[in-house]
Amino acid sequence: MPVAESGHDVFQAIADPTRRSLLKLLANKEMSIASISECYPISRTAVSKHLQVLSDAQLVSSQKVGRETRYKLQPEPLLELQDWLAFFEQYWANKLLALKEYVEADSDEK
Repeated sequence: MPVAESGHDVFQAIADPTRRSLLKLLANKEMSIASISECYPISRTAVSKHLQVLSDAQLVSSQKVGRETRYKLQPEPLLELQDWLAFFEQYWANKLLALKEYVEADSDEK
């Protein structure tokens, strides 16, 4: 399985619900760690550690602006997830088609 250049797995990075939430939060705007921390019931240190995992997987980037560090989403590594999930779409489509046929056959019998 491909791993980001830094050696961290994108799948591992998004395995945690807090990190997935952080990605959504950063999807529309760049934010400082102080602003991000206000959105979570965990310590600023814990938020920082989550951001570091996301940064190692190249899912977020950071930039120093004055005295604060600002983070933003880097969605490109998520293409790896999309590619992986695309393989399984064939199975979902087959199951949905089978369900449709079953429901329609059951309706015809009544």
